[in-house]
Order: sequence, then structure tokens, then C-alpha cells
Amino acid sequence: MTDKTRVIFQNPIDPKTIAAAERSRAKYLKKYGDDTNADYKISFMPIETLSHIGAQNIVFGETNAAFGEKPLIVGNIRMGFGHYRISIAMASAARALGFTPYWLDLASFDATGSKMIREQNDLYSLASRISQKSRLFNKLFWEPLNSEGFKKLTYNAKDQKNSELLVPIFRNIDRSIPYIATHVWPSQAAIHAGMTRVVNAIPDNWPMGLHLSEGAIHTVQTPFAYLGYKTLNGFAKTPLRGIPESDLKMVGCYVDHELLANLAEDNRLRKERAANGEPVRIMMNVGGAGAGGDLFTAMIDHLLPYVDRHKAALFVNVGDHKGVLDKIRAHLGDRADLKVFSDDYDAFCKHVAEIRGAAASGITLVHHESIFPAVYSTNLLMPVCDLLVTKPSELAYYPIPKLFMKHIGGHEVYGAIYGREIGDATDEYPGKDGICAALDRLIGDPEILCHLCDRIDVLHANGTYDGAYRCVKLASGMER
Repeated sequence: MTDKTRVIFQNPIDPKTIAAAERSRAKYLKKYGDDTNADYKISFMPIETLSHIGAQNIVFGETNAAFGEKPLIVGNIRMGFGHYRISIAMASAARALGFTPYWLDLASFDATGSKMIREQNDLYSLASRISQKSRLFNKLFWEPLNSEGFKKLTYNAKDQKNSELLVPIFRNIDRSIPYIATHVWPSQAAIHAGMTRVVNAIPDNWPMGLHLSEGAIHTVQTPFAYLGYKTLNGFAKTPLRGIPESDLKMVGCYVDHELLANLAEDNRLRKERAANGEPVRIMMNVGGAGAGGDLFTAMIDHLLPYVDRHKAALFVNVGDHKGVLDKIRAHLGDRADLKVFSDDYDAFCKHVAEIRGAAASGITLVHHESIFPAVYSTNLLMPVCDLLVTKPSELAYYPIPKLFMKHIGGHEVYGAIYGREIGDATDEYPGKDGICAALDRLIGDPEILCHLCDRIDVLHANGTYDGAYRCVKLASGMER
């Protein structure tokens, strides 16, 4: 295993940072035990929600199972919903290109490295929620950390050292299987473990040292991110060597095959609904950390008169946050037009299919305790909705007209800027008054939504949303 902590892309790391990284690794070993020599056997379980793409979940078993024909592994972790969402896009594209996708959630195992990830994810989720409640915490800590702290090249050293703890999970995985990581830790872990065909799919538009994984092909979604990683400008106080072209590819946005296959028809139906004066179908999506509940309630209150006059229909996916569901449900009371799908995925899928070519009205709340339907419900709703209201995280890159709420963490700012610049999204609205005024404008002027749909059609034709396909081709050797 090569030590990636001391040098990254020929840029040396200072001894103080290296020592801090080694202390971090030692801390987790002391806390969770040393499983370096563990022989974790690999088995597989189908993922019911993703059965349409044949995804298999990699789990620990009693004996080693054999991978199927043309396997491709998607290495991921749950940190919010974003990395799972991108992973689903990669698995979908892999299936469309003839591969069998395998799902490797490195946080899901009873292993030392997995426990390390879960601890860090809990801290990240807590900080995300606090940032929405405390302006002082957000201004003094969370925003600077996400925009400048994670950007520093030295930040990479500790992650590189901690990700060594994940290597035992790979012991019985063929090193030559194509592998796409949708978070840097699964990428670093795969490189440490000797995997030879690794793509590190970088999720954000703001370049950060956090995302570096030397030895992998780094893919980015935008020109801005490409130049940032090509030069590593701003990653240190002095100029750095950047990432060579062989290790860095701009591929476009990471989007599921299922969302692209019928995109032109989805946009045609959106414009047809606008021309016929049908209710604007507005989807709101609660993120994996469950932040922003008060703003969702405020937006729903503002939109109720539109719902009552059949000018809007609301779809709110609260993910796996039962507390958010209960709060919104209690707030709405006994409305006759309220539909709730809670842990009834089959009924929800049927409802989505019914409204694709028929009328939609009222308010629909969606909740699932299981992570896969919690995330994928948004995928099912996107094709049948007209507008997505979301913070500018991973969903900033998806092909649906978008209205951006305030970001959580400074890195998300640049997702909003990208959506606005390419023309498939609005500005970012930081407060309730601004976003409610934007909703008024979008409902009152259907030409705006039609314009966004036209832009999406142009972007789709230009390959802007083809990033997941290209990641699969890079990992498998179809594209060199």
C-alpha cells in the first residue's frame, strides 16, 4: 500500500500535517479496533428498489460469492442523500451500457473503517442542521470550512491516512473490476487496496483538496471544476502542480439513464401542461440531513392558495425523516386533497405512473424509512413534475427546471451558479420572502418554465447530462 499522505500529485505535505494525519488514524484504530488482517468474505444481495437496473448490494457473508458477467462496482457512502443519488446514476448508466452494477457502501459494514465513516457522517449531518438554525455557527464555522477549509491541499492528508482503514473490506474483491467512487473516501480506499480501474467522480462544482485521490481518474461535471483541479489554484499559499490530463476528465453532469431516456417527452408534457393552464407541479425535496424544515413549511403555506385555486400541485419528498413528515402533516391538518405515502413504495410508484398522463392536484407527501426508496422517490417524481425546489447540492445538475433555496455549506454556492449560467435553473434565493416571490413569478408566468425546458433540451442534445455514461466508459476502458 503506497503512502498517499506525504505527497499528492508531486506536491509535498508538511511534517506537521502528516503527524496530525497519523494521529487521526491511530485514534480510530484505538477506538474501533485493528482489523487489518480480517478476512471479510464477500456476498451479494439484490436491492429491491433498484431491481430495474439489476443492482446488487455487496455484503459480508460466510463464503466468497463470484461476481457476475461484466461487473462494475459503485463505491459510495451515505453522507446526506447526495452520494447515494450519484451512485444510483452511475449504476443506471452501467446497466444501460451492458454492465452488472454492484453497490459497495463502505459505511454499511461492521468494520473499523466503516465505523470511522459513520462517526464522521454523524458529525457532518449534525453540523448541517445546526447551520440552518444558527447564523453565527454558519458564518464563523460551517461556511468557511466548506468553502476554504476543505479546499486546502493539506486537508487531503488526513483523509488519505484515515481511508487506509477501509482496505480490509476489499480483501476478496478482484482488483481489476471497473470501479466508480462517488465520494473521495471510497476512491482513496480502492487505490490503497490496489484497485486498478478507479474513477473518482467528484460531486461538487467548487474545487477542493478534500476530493483528491491520486491514482484514480478524477471526473468533474463542469469547466469551472476542471480548471480548478487542473491548476489546484488556491489550494495552498504557494503555486502547486496540478492534476495531469491523464488523471482529470470533464464528463458532464451525473444523471441516470432512466431520466435521460424520455427527457424530450417529459419536457413536451411540461410545456403542454403550461399551455393548457394545468396546475404547476412543484416538487420539494428534503435533504439527507433533514435541514430546512421551517422553510418547507413556510413555502407550503405560501402555496396553499395556489393549490386551492388549482394553479399548483405540491409533491414533498421528506426522504427518511419521519419527524419532518409528522410536522408537515400536522401543520396541514385534515385537508381533503392531502395524499400521504409513508413506507408504501408500491402504492407511490402506482400513483406516479397514473399522473404522468393525467391530471395532478392537491398535496402529496412521500416518506420512506429505507434509504433506497427515500432517495429514489425523487427520481420517480422528477419526470412527472414541472419544477424542483431544492438546495443547490447534487440535484443542481439534474435535467428538470429548478428553483434554488439557500445553500448548506459554501461549496454548494457554485452548483447554483452553474445552474443559472447554463440556463436550467433560477438564481439562489437565500430567504423565505425571496423564494416565495420567485414561486409567484414562476406560477404566474409559464413562459419561464417553458424557456427552462427548452434550455434543457438543448443541453441534453449537447451531451451536458451524459457524465454518468462517460464515467462508466472511463472505468471500463470503453473510453480512453
